[in-house]
Amino acid sequence: MTSENHELRNAGLKVTLPRVKILQMLEQSDQRHQSAEDIYKALLDAGEDVGLATVYRVLTQFEQAGLVERHNFDGGHSVFELDSGEHHDHLVCTETGKVIEFHNESIEALQEEIAAEYGFDLVDHKLVLYGRPKS
Repeated sequence: MTSENHELRNAGLKVTLPRVKILQMLEQSDQRHQSAEDIYKALLDAGEDVGLATVYRVLTQFEQAGLVERHNFDGGHSVFELDSGEHHDHLVCTETGKVIEFHNESIEALQEEIAAEYGFDLVDHKLVLYGRPKS
């Protein structure tokens, strides 16, 4: 059994050719953050016959199963990344759209402190910083 088949079964999803192909595209790409259109174009370039609607549907299924995370970095434009299970935050360039992943213990501790100040136990969070290269 391939690793893709194993991952799909572990996520409670039936193994289908479109699911396997899309998961392979996510795993093999140099880009960690890909749009449905990026994946669709890569499938076309690879000679795969998978429609754009199928790509969207499968990515939504992957998100619901916890295989991918969806981000809306750029004006509602969704991108997807494989869920590695490790928390990280994002820095997005407003000029190029480049996404940089980072983890900072001081920021994590401060978020916990702020939540506690307001009487909350922090269960999840997403931090996205937007900027541009210094001139």
